Amino acid sequence: MEIISCCHVVNFVGIKDLNSRCTKLPVVKGKLLFRVVVRTGCGSSRYSHSHSLRLKRLNRCQPSRTVCSRNSYENVDSIFLSENYNSYVLDGEEDVISVTGRGKSVPKVLIPGLPDDSNGDSVAPISSCYWEWKPKLNVHYEKSGSENLDSPPVLFLPGFGVGSFHYEKQLKDLGRDYRAWALDFLGQGMSLPSEDPTLRRKDGNGSMLDGENNVWGFGDESETWAEELVYSVDLWRDQVRYFVEEVIKEPVYLVGNSLGGSPRLSKLFPWSGTFPLPSSVRKLMEVLWQKVSDPRSIEEILKQVYADHSTKVDGVFSRIIETTQHPAAAASFASIMFAPRGQLSFNEALSRCQINDIPICLMYGKEDPWVRPIWGFQVKSQLQEAPFYEISPAGHCPHDEVPEVVNFLLRGWIKNLESHGSVALPLLDNPEKVNYDVRADLEFAREGSRKSVRVQYHGSGFSLWSWLSSRFKPLLERGINSIK
Repeated sequence: MEIISCCHVVNFVGIKDLNSRCTKLPVVKGKLLFRVVVRTGCGSSRYSHSHSLRLKRLNRCQPSRTVCSRNSYENVDSIFLSENYNSYVLDGEEDVISVTGRGKSVPKVLIPGLPDDSNGDSVAPISSCYWEWKPKLNVHYEKSGSENLDSPPVLFLPGFGVGSFHYEKQLKDLGRDYRAWALDFLGQGMSLPSEDPTLRRKDGNGSMLDGENNVWGFGDESETWAEELVYSVDLWRDQVRYFVEEVIKEPVYLVGNSLGGSPRLSKLFPWSGTFPLPSSVRKLMEVLWQKVSDPRSIEEILKQVYADHSTKVDGVFSRIIETTQHPAAAASFASIMFAPRGQLSFNEALSRCQINDIPICLMYGKEDPWVRPIWGFQVKSQLQEAPFYEISPAGHCPHDEVPEVVNFLLRGWIKNLESHGSVALPLLDNPEKVNYDVRADLEFAREGSRKSVRVQYHGSGFSLWSWLSSRFKPLLERGINSIK
């Protein structure tokens, strides 16, 4: 969606028996903008040595470090971060704030492109796996970089309507340096049920979707295992929690994109997303699902969420179509749409992150057509110390549209945390510049040509009022000039 938020799980509480699922770890999750799962605690832990491993990890898994040089171009007025990931300052341009804050140039910085195995590049292989969380509830996930034993683990959480496949570009690239996972939320992707959660009458008179005879969830009563099943935010929160505890088994960086819903529908119909669907919802779904699952509708949505229409989305399109053809897809979609609000509000989730000192990094597509950057800046106003990177051009899914940039920023942010701040954040030449608003044009190679994306870092001195003023001031000046 509009934000890629990263959360590092700190002070992971020791669990004597991971299989027992008995834990008192508090969970925090967000709403609308991103989902964050947080565990905190105190006391001894089998994972209490995680922080002491950071510097060891840093030495083991860091990419090759190259001192960035100011090439023989004119008008260069900044020295870029010398610890950055194979990046080079190329040149600059006038009339904007520099990276160092000492001049008025925007540096052009060359960053790595995505690895291409067809050209002989090293690409992390991806494995497809299943994890049985509960009876009849099997979670599909993909992983890469399992051999990077001393590297930080990273878990990617997909947006609404997609799955782990949406992070293929991260798994192939970042899996070369880290242990990486991406999972499908229950009710989405390949984590749909393997059998009908409802029972039908023997005479077969259960309601169907527009004459279809192979849809699930539209029977007359719930199967025993699905009596309390609702594809909700709270279910996904618990799913992530136990996945971290039982599969990853140590502190993890979480990276989440989008994941919304429409809780307003629950006010129109007295249903909380359980199975089977009530008759009123079935009638609505007969109309709605035909529209939602239509390939033309899916194609149009993809055009909306990607600012750069030259981005290849054929693979994403085909995987979404494949999911809609699953017999459980329609009822699962209805359960998600009508599920009740989460137990915690969005502001409560942010407050818990602050209380537990959870480091968060925000990345936003400036051209997001659905959830405008103003929502991200509201988060930034509450979390002043959180790095905020505004990427342009980029829409709702910057991790798939400009993965080169997102991967570069994510690597740099993780390295900053793993080094306890001794390595500066991406776009900053030293840790003392965190208060500045900084811009840079990141350039990278893609399919034989060079692309350029502007990234603006908003520092800890950011205020929502100053940001709004900077946006409205040019409009006011143009209005005054036109009157004159």
